[in-house]
Amino acid sequence: MQINETLIRSVVEQVISQVRSQAAGPGLNLSGTSSANPNRGHSGLFDNVDDAVASARTAFEQLQQRPIEDRKKIIDIIRRISISQCEELGTMEMEETKIGRLEHKIAKLKTLGEKTPGVEFLRTECYSGDRGLAVIEHAPFGVIGAITPVTHSLPTITGNAVSMIAGGNTLVVNPHPSGRKVAAEGVRRFNQAIRAEVGIDNCISLICEPTLETAQQLFKHRKIALICVTGGPAVARAALNSGKRAVVAGPGNPPVVVDETADLDLAARCIIQGASYDNNLLCIAEKEVFVVNSVFDAMMDAMSRAGAVRLNESQVDRLTAAALQVVGEGADKHHAARKELLGQDASKLAEAAGLHVDPSVELLFGETSEDHPFVQTEQMMPFVPFVRCSSFESAVQCAQKAEHGYRHTSIIHSRNVRNMTIMARAMDTTLFVKNGPCMAALGLGGEGYLSFSIAGPTGEGVTTPLTFTRERRCSLIDDLFILGR
Repeated sequence: MQINETLIRSVVEQVISQVRSQAAGPGLNLSGTSSANPNRGHSGLFDNVDDAVASARTAFEQLQQRPIEDRKKIIDIIRRISISQCEELGTMEMEETKIGRLEHKIAKLKTLGEKTPGVEFLRTECYSGDRGLAVIEHAPFGVIGAITPVTHSLPTITGNAVSMIAGGNTLVVNPHPSGRKVAAEGVRRFNQAIRAEVGIDNCISLICEPTLETAQQLFKHRKIALICVTGGPAVARAALNSGKRAVVAGPGNPPVVVDETADLDLAARCIIQGASYDNNLLCIAEKEVFVVNSVFDAMMDAMSRAGAVRLNESQVDRLTAAALQVVGEGADKHHAARKELLGQDASKLAEAAGLHVDPSVELLFGETSEDHPFVQTEQMMPFVPFVRCSSFESAVQCAQKAEHGYRHTSIIHSRNVRNMTIMARAMDTTLFVKNGPCMAALGLGGEGYLSFSIAGPTGEGVTTPLTFTRERRCSLIDDLFILGR
């Protein structure tokens, strides 16, 4: 399959930021050439794709000669650094990207270290009988190429590295440029500790100056066995048309449905908790809410009681004009968030709406129509539109429309089990949350494990070490059976 260059070029809109940071992150010099910079060429930091892939390939071949116990040691190192240095690295990410909330940047790194599955997730299946023995195990792909977003720069790399290395792979990362410095610093720390304790360098390689060209090279490189991308529709399409096996964590626009049987105060607390987390940067976060008319006004009152601030119609209009813009042409024409307000605090959004609120306010909300741009756009801001629906069935239909068939995440607040079942079947999303905040689906306040790569378009779901392995079967035939005993 030939790579569609138009689609690859669209990666730049989703992955390559047009704004480059000027100052280097603490402890790491990202300026200059490799000859002038002692950090380049080892500890996972590279100027070009060929060197990064070659070094990751060498690391993979070394890892192949080691027992699984060494993979566990590497993962334990990554987890330890992610937990023990979460405050420093989380602060670096906040200062560089300037989006989200500091306490959540820190929490994401800490929780990833605690809840990401490692080698313990791998399993071997055995079949034995009169005809012999068959063993099915999970083998690595090799070197994996990863494209990561600015929304969770180092956390996505950290989670992917744990899963990929647990499966026996190594990886090369093309990070979002607006988060490249904290990504490089984290990768440097991981690799230095791994080299010191395990004796392998460059298990995680990173392109220090990511560009459109490096993304293209990574997609086309002969020694990249698998691609893993996290991003919007354009980067998802590009990955699917790369000609390689791809694990694609695509976009989401998670809807919430509140029916007449819901515990409204609980629903309000959960919506605020999920939609305000890291200022709504999570792809699983509550983006729009559809409420049955009979409880709509009571639900809005519950939101106010829980601490969210309601905008009136004119304030919603002002915020819409300030926060969203029309981009693209023809069939690709759509609304998108303006970067000035993407991931910013609710108080800053309120200023754009002509309202002053206390900095402690975590979420804004207001009533809109079902076709409003804030409903149909994955805006990633702490403002949630609420839509009045005539019935539960109408609310589910509106939720389907707003989710755009991404099959990513949907949420319901209800005491009616039948309604839960109807919505689950209608939405058919990878994650479906009942009576909780969105994070519960990833084990944060709920059961399960954590990953920031949720592969909806390619069907893997919440990625694990098994996602990055291929099935290998070894058969031993009973010689007595063959001889016709």
